[in-house]
Amino acid sequence: MAERSKKRISFSKLYSFSCFKSVSGDGHSQIGQRGFSRVVYCNDPDNPDVIRMSYRRNYVSTTKYTFFNFIPKSLFEQFRRVANIYFLIVACVSFSALAPYTPVSIVAPLLFVIGATMVKEAVEDWKRKKQDIKANNRKVQVYSRSHTFVETRWKKLRVSDIVKVYKDEYFPADLLLLSSKYDDGVCYVETMNLDGETNLKLKHALEETNHLLDEKSLQKFSATVKCEDPNENLYRFIGNLYYEGKEYPLSLQQILLRGSKLKNTEYIYGVVIFTGPDTKVMQNSTDPPSKRSKIERKMDKIIYILFSSLILVSFISSLFFGVETKRDISDGRYRRWYLLPSDSTVFYDPRNATFAAILHFLTALMLYGYLIPISLYVSIELVKVLQSTFINRDQEMYYEETDRPARARTSNLNEELGQVETILSDKTGTLTCNSMEFVKCSIAGVPYGRGMTEVEKALARRRGSHESGQTSDAVESQQRVKGFNFRDERIMNGQWVNETHSDIIQKFFQVLGICNTAIPDVDEESGEVLYEAESPDEAAFVIAARELGFELCARTQTSISLHELINESGKKVDRVYQLLHVLEFSSSRKRMSVIIRNEENQLLLLCKGADSVMFERLSQNERQFEAETKDHIKRYAEAGLRTLVIAYRKLCEEEYKLWGEEFSKAKASVSANRDALVDAAVDKMERDLILLGATAVEDRLQSGVPECIDKLAQAGIKLWILTGDKMETAVNIGYACSLLRQDMKQIVISLDSPDILSLEKHGDKEALVKASLGSIKKQIFEGISEIKSAKESINTEKGSSSFALIIDGKSLDFSLNKNLESSFFELATNCASVICCRSSPKQKARVTRLVKLGTGKATLSIGDGANDVGMLQEADIGVGISGAEGMQAVMASDFAIAQFRFLERLLLVHGHWCYRRISMMICYFFYKNIAFGFTLFWFEAYASFSGQPAYNDWYMSFYNVFFTSLPVIALGVFDQDVSAHLCLKYPFLYLEGVEDTLFSWPRIIGWMLNGVISSLLIFFLTTNSSLNQAFRKDGQMVGYEILGVTMYTCVVWTVNCQLALSINYFTWIQHFFIWGSIAFWYIFLLVYGYISPTISTTAYRVFVEACAFSALYWLVTLLVLLCVLLPYFCYRAFQSRFLPMYHDVLQRKQVEEGFEFEISNELHRKVHGK
Repeated sequence: MAERSKKRISFSKLYSFSCFKSVSGDGHSQIGQRGFSRVVYCNDPDNPDVIRMSYRRNYVSTTKYTFFNFIPKSLFEQFRRVANIYFLIVACVSFSALAPYTPVSIVAPLLFVIGATMVKEAVEDWKRKKQDIKANNRKVQVYSRSHTFVETRWKKLRVSDIVKVYKDEYFPADLLLLSSKYDDGVCYVETMNLDGETNLKLKHALEETNHLLDEKSLQKFSATVKCEDPNENLYRFIGNLYYEGKEYPLSLQQILLRGSKLKNTEYIYGVVIFTGPDTKVMQNSTDPPSKRSKIERKMDKIIYILFSSLILVSFISSLFFGVETKRDISDGRYRRWYLLPSDSTVFYDPRNATFAAILHFLTALMLYGYLIPISLYVSIELVKVLQSTFINRDQEMYYEETDRPARARTSNLNEELGQVETILSDKTGTLTCNSMEFVKCSIAGVPYGRGMTEVEKALARRRGSHESGQTSDAVESQQRVKGFNFRDERIMNGQWVNETHSDIIQKFFQVLGICNTAIPDVDEESGEVLYEAESPDEAAFVIAARELGFELCARTQTSISLHELINESGKKVDRVYQLLHVLEFSSSRKRMSVIIRNEENQLLLLCKGADSVMFERLSQNERQFEAETKDHIKRYAEAGLRTLVIAYRKLCEEEYKLWGEEFSKAKASVSANRDALVDAAVDKMERDLILLGATAVEDRLQSGVPECIDKLAQAGIKLWILTGDKMETAVNIGYACSLLRQDMKQIVISLDSPDILSLEKHGDKEALVKASLGSIKKQIFEGISEIKSAKESINTEKGSSSFALIIDGKSLDFSLNKNLESSFFELATNCASVICCRSSPKQKARVTRLVKLGTGKATLSIGDGANDVGMLQEADIGVGISGAEGMQAVMASDFAIAQFRFLERLLLVHGHWCYRRISMMICYFFYKNIAFGFTLFWFEAYASFSGQPAYNDWYMSFYNVFFTSLPVIALGVFDQDVSAHLCLKYPFLYLEGVEDTLFSWPRIIGWMLNGVISSLLIFFLTTNSSLNQAFRKDGQMVGYEILGVTMYTCVVWTVNCQLALSINYFTWIQHFFIWGSIAFWYIFLLVYGYISPTISTTAYRVFVEACAFSALYWLVTLLVLLCVLLPYFCYRAFQSRFLPMYHDVLQRKQVEEGFEFEISNELHRKVHGK
């Protein structure tokens, strides 16, 4: 039934305002000029002119690499890192005589690290490639030379082809709509993938092409389209259609964009205008801004410090080498005659010691290169990918209702989640559900609706009322109807007929049932009438009308049918209203109207819109309920509800006829002021309205929002709300979600003063701007003074945290002025909460940028709609809510969650863990490389800086790759200082990240010094314990090869056990990697020692024949291990007891009192350690 009725709908006359409204101004005059040169020969893709213009194929590629450029481009990406360039240079120089080790021992690890990263890049790009293959090989019906439709792949489409797209299929390219199943050529399109909006858009073919409804009519179709060149503007299209000797202007209403989907229309015919990379969606597919975490940026500085250290020790080494070499000859006599200086080369020449020292400097740069961790970058990338996997699979962040888990869309920012200081949040759809419910209404000055919203409960608590009130779930006892949460026995179940103003109530709900663009659809299984509406608000109105006795049951070509309750008889009847015009809602008009003729032959204009535009349009004689309605609207706004004013007007035949002629003339105008003429004609009709009342719909808070915000506040995170809502609504939502508290003093900045309003009425723009700027400046400085006074009061700490800043959109524009920006920022950052009302998308992005640059701390933006994309990309971290407003915000985000409350776990658990793991991992990486690298330096000093490495070549090559890499990866993936439960129970633990406790410069330098001290202890304890001792049974003393093995064994044991001391949470994987790495060193030493001495060199059978059966070897290893670890162990014992960090306190309490213990959240004020 619904399908048949929809097929009969003809909207070519009804959608006369919005569908035909030009958005291009006088742009059509530019056709043929620069930027407007595209020519399409419809139904003639083989036209020689088309071939000559070489339009691009419909093949789309979103991959980063191709088969041919993968290797060079990927290598370029790898060698953008300074460390990799260094190792590449070292690998090249290793083939010269300068190298202290064999070339293969340095080339192999470099190839392994670079290769592993390239494989990762290839796998990620292959996933994108598979998505491209799937998209490019979708099927579509294309009109062939045989004058029939044949199936072909998307990638084979050409410009000028005619295609047939069926319901629920995506458009394969940017198409010009020729006709549809509907007689008048309209179709419905879902543009969620383009602009994030879930409401359906109406597209309309030109009347001149509506007749092209079959293959036979298309056979004779030939036309030319001249239009704009490919561009990224989704909201504009300029072109002309030349058909049968006439020229017809085209607009966006005739264009179907690739990426959008056909809905509620059986099929359409269209001509391909733009293909592949030329389509608007691909023109918009720019890479998101590159974001790097603060830890990663600091890590680069540490690398530079290590490079500086490398150059310094190399210089010292070469300096001493030059001095010692020069001393080898004195008065023609050789001091170290056993070095045979008389037969020396340029690398050791006492007669030219300076040049030898320079060459030695190059050798030292390679020898001490192990100070730079070659596997650091690839290890961190691997760890971050695994951390992202845990985020993606966290069942606690899975939203079963929509089947949406959390998604880490990038792994680069995991640790940044643990350092967020400020969150900037959208309201609608982010803090609220964006699922509108009809809750209350005001009709004829009488308020209806008994329920109490969450905001009203907060208001009641604020005012000290202890009345529980009725819940907002007004119909909980009944079967819940989506979109309807209203209860009032006075008008429900037909009781409205007994009300004093029953005739006004009847008109009110008739307007709700008729003044809309919703399409009724009958569920074949249940018989229930469902509605396809353009917005959640409109759906709520239609459902409310149905539930209260005015059911929209059918829509035909020129009529709307209501199954409604009659006032006089109290019975339900079907009434048909002739639909003459629909003047659609837009953000600039802020209202919607329909012109109808009822069964009594009366002409009526029914209108609904925002109170800011509706009250000024009321008739002077029909304002008897205005004061009461305004009061109710104010109360509804205070309760966090969204309001619309309902009104109507009676029209006379002559007036309608004259208006129709004027309106048609305005639409047909081709002049530059066509839009102004249409606006004026519509405005003339929407006057002298009769007020009926107002509606109030609730966008309810998401579950768990107040609790989440409270926990984030305890974690030291500030929350700013950036919303487009009214100030009253935003403020009361702030109370409902615990952002605002009763003890807070509000600083309100607005331009509602009488002086400013007076200047607005006079229209003096220059004076208005000057006065507004002065007013805002005064208010900002007054606010700063007020906060300073509070800080100087006795209760300093309380005063500094008890302010909330509330500012509207107009004031925000002036506050972001260069002269006021810093003062506004100072005021805002000294307030505990900030709410920016009536904010535009551009303002949201500007505020986000101000906070990010001003604080220097990590900022996180969270939103769910296309209007939030700017601030998501501007913030350090963008979190998209995969809610009701499509996927645009999610596609632009770094992380995606289904509900705001999951942000608590994302930050306090995963953010804290990732920050701690990455910080510890990087610090440990530098520690183990410094500990290893400086043993080489001490040995060099012991060996007169000869350039002789202390260890076998392959010992050094495998150090970072096999013997110490896996344990640190396990640390980065699995370590937990406390459980997830305690992270959530004690949010102050998160302050470790906000204060950057674990990756501060003192801590980094401390780990570096620990590495230097460890290397000193390892070298001197090993040499003094081993040398000059009988080591073998035959009395032989320790040689070069045995000393190297012993010292290397001590290094491997020390750095792995140091990691074991640092780990807080052991799993079998960590045990396996730590002890397995140590065991693998012995296995390697054993196996490598059995290889031919030409390959194994100093390692040949050294373990089997010398070390394994020597008690001294094992005793030295144990002695060195205990002595090296003892200083760190003592330091941690002292720190955790007397200068504890936050996690130290929790761990000690957990050990002393068990798993169930209580700690005041004020503890962080008493913790002094960092």
